[in-house]
Amino acid sequence: MTTPGLPYVRPAALAGRHFSTVIVGAGINGVGVFRDLSLQGVDCLIVDKSDFAAGASSAPSRMIHGGLRYLESGAFALVAEATRERNLLLRNAPHLVRPLETVVPLSSRFGGLLGSVLRFAGFTASPGARGVFVVALGLRLYDRLGRRQRVMPEHRIARASAADEALFRDTVGWTATYFDAWITHPEWLILELMADAHADQPASLAANYCNVTACRGKTLYLRDELTGETVEVTADTVVNATGAWLDRSADVLEGEGARVMGTKGSHLILDHPALRAALDGRMVYFEASDGRVCIVYPFMDRVLVGSTDIPVDDPDQAATEPAEIDYLLSVLGEVFPRLSFGRGDVVYTYVGVRPLAHSQADKPGQISRDHAVVIDPPNAVRDVPLICLVGGKWTTFRSLAELAANQVLAQLGRSRLRLTEALAIGGGAGMPTDSQDRELMADAIQRQSGLTRERIDILVSRYGSRAGRLAQVFAGAGDVPLRHARDYSEAEIRTLCQETGVQHLADLVIRRTLLAIRGCVTNGLLAELADLAAAALGWTATRRREEWLACTAILRDRHFVDIDLIPSLITT
Repeated sequence: MTTPGLPYVRPAALAGRHFSTVIVGAGINGVGVFRDLSLQGVDCLIVDKSDFAAGASSAPSRMIHGGLRYLESGAFALVAEATRERNLLLRNAPHLVRPLETVVPLSSRFGGLLGSVLRFAGFTASPGARGVFVVALGLRLYDRLGRRQRVMPEHRIARASAADEALFRDTVGWTATYFDAWITHPEWLILELMADAHADQPASLAANYCNVTACRGKTLYLRDELTGETVEVTADTVVNATGAWLDRSADVLEGEGARVMGTKGSHLILDHPALRAALDGRMVYFEASDGRVCIVYPFMDRVLVGSTDIPVDDPDQAATEPAEIDYLLSVLGEVFPRLSFGRGDVVYTYVGVRPLAHSQADKPGQISRDHAVVIDPPNAVRDVPLICLVGGKWTTFRSLAELAANQVLAQLGRSRLRLTEALAIGGGAGMPTDSQDRELMADAIQRQSGLTRERIDILVSRYGSRAGRLAQVFAGAGDVPLRHARDYSEAEIRTLCQETGVQHLADLVIRRTLLAIRGCVTNGLLAELADLAAAALGWTATRRREEWLACTAILRDRHFVDIDLIPSLITT
């Protein structure tokens, strides 16, 4: 059964149930459809073979942006849509999505002009280093396209300052500055969307580690990946929102394939105080010597660097390769030659596979980031329409979800009741945007809960307007800080385990908290989290040991986090 007020269920609770729509894939696009349809009163089930947001949706550059570089290919509609959606997220999720000042170092006045003209005209051309003229033209158009819903500061071009000259390579003579946005915790926004959906339509439910194994007639066969148990549900429509796995899922769902191709983007998290201080809160958006566009910006108390763009055939096998780490460190050295970078600075890596529409483009960077919704009609095996989400990017999830939801509503013969455009998400509802009003809100939470102001500020930064309720819950339990990560508390970890669908220790460590991506996980912390999760979820000592070992292996093998095994911790 599901906990009252929460959408999470195990497959056994779904046996024999009927849903108007079953959504396969609980990444940002699938969850966007789940939220939109639930708002229209449609009862939905969303399932994922892994954890919620465990695929590409948990591995973006954490930028919420309009896609400045897409202008060169003439993708004005995509940029207009993306900047509009960026502005909506800044308004609807201000607790998680924040403005990001961005600097582009420039070394010439007219560099890249011919290549830009050729690409704009539809020809294939080597990018070349873009100069002041090309970047200024692009930013002028970018500003114009992005001035809806929110007035962002206009771009500016200036001669490199003394601070810029001390930071960048010697050839940099100018800088261009503009604003985009970034998201602190994308996985948490996905959980908030699911909670909002269930609040709008209590019949809408979600199951992670729940794999669709077949679709026959109106019946979908679901396998619980934790127990191996198989159950059946029926549906009137099915949505395939599996991203880079779309074609593989099509085989199971009796749909058409050959619609997507994947390119992986690897990112590094650095513990590099000198670089973080030099960035001074800004992102640097730059071109490497091979023409690849890269980014680097302060992320919490670390620095985020990204990303590669490499074609992959199997999304399940995508991993950051040592050569990619060396590549990203080397391009940092190109742009910031007065600083040194080495593998010892890397505290975490992650990789996601972008679900791009199938293309014959010569280079991954030339593939469109646009999206589409395609319907596979019922066939001899499947009696329900299959609505497929092709392509897309994190920033535009809401607009893609709206397109898909409209198609589902049409198939169901139902009408749209509400729009999502002005709808706040999770802790963004009632979240003050003015700094003075935020101070007043924090003051009120402090009076009601009795927690310290430092702790209140942390909770508000994580949970927005919902920090007030959580602060009282945590305070009632004592809000004892973790021994090895004092900005989280034991009560907070227990709540995350019990109220967010945690099934494995890795779910908690990597996606429900920011501990892993901030490079905070040590042997002691992992053991402490394993103990709290075991108590909250009723794990046996054997299960606790298995979870600890499995999480350690994931951190080591997939995220380059080196945690030495300590026998006394894994045998308790």
